[in-house]
Amino acid sequence: MQPRNMSMSGVVDLAAVKAAGEAKTKAEQARAESARQGGGGAVSPASLVIDVDEAGFENDVLQRSTEVPVVIDFWAEWCEPCKQLSPLLERLAVEYNGRFVLAKVDVDANQMLMQQFGVQGIPAVFAVVAGQALPLFQGAAPEAQIRQTLDQLIQVGEERFGLTGIVVDQEAGAESAPAEVPAGPYDAQLESAAQALDANDFDGAVAAYRSVLADDPVNTEAKLGLAQAELLGRVAGMDPQQVRKEAAENPAEPVAQMAAADLDLVGGHVEDAFGRLVETVRRNFGDDRDAVRVRLLELFEVIGPDDPRVTAARTALARVLF
Repeated sequence: MQPRNMSMSGVVDLAAVKAAGEAKTKAEQARAESARQGGGGAVSPASLVIDVDEAGFENDVLQRSTEVPVVIDFWAEWCEPCKQLSPLLERLAVEYNGRFVLAKVDVDANQMLMQQFGVQGIPAVFAVVAGQALPLFQGAAPEAQIRQTLDQLIQVGEERFGLTGIVVDQEAGAESAPAEVPAGPYDAQLESAAQALDANDFDGAVAAYRSVLADDPVNTEAKLGLAQAELLGRVAGMDPQQVRKEAAENPAEPVAQMAAADLDLVGGHVEDAFGRLVETVRRNFGDDRDAVRVRLLELFEVIGPDDPRVTAARTALARVLF
């Protein structure tokens, strides 16, 4: 999803810092050395998803990234959006069949890695390509958008760094492979909603997500999807320059500030969006104040309740309300 900075712009910066030809040469040398030492053989599908800690990071991630892009999933047991995103990334790692490796980092047990990557909230997804790190996206997002990001990452790995992936032995570990998890009761509706969202049919996505929530009000994926669809639907027809102008000229006007906050969030300026609405709540009373408060709570759903920026904004909101 756009607000979560799901782009490969970081790869351009990476190429500017480190010449692609040099990185490609180093990757080829590392693979050749691995082959001389008896490595480079086929791996089992189970090897495509690994748990990584600070002690093993150099070998498990940095060294491996000279052969294949390594996608890093920063997660925690208490993080509800992580429980939605992590299984999806694990499934895609197996499906992509060696085009990338997924490294899972528990932030509670690996605070130093979290700080080194500048992780501000989870889930957060980064990649390491030929020893170089870059951010991919933060928060849960539709599968189609994640696939697009992975495809771009793999293309960059091949074209700029000569990373062609690793060979997977599909027979290895076949006997111990876990049984396929049966489809959930709302999977078809959620998939339909996600497809509508990807096609920019925001009204259709909103209707589909609301249908799920009517039967299952606590469905995490539906709540997140609804918040995203409603946000994207609101900003679809906006004139950003006009919205910014009206917000600057009317600092206490609820409608102007809510529109600007939507643009802030879509542009990735999460703290700005939250701060703008908290200040607008402070400036208003009655129905206007309540409308802004409700909009702020909706934007919290887009980012996820466990994100520290949401926690900070909730505290700030409580201060101005009480």
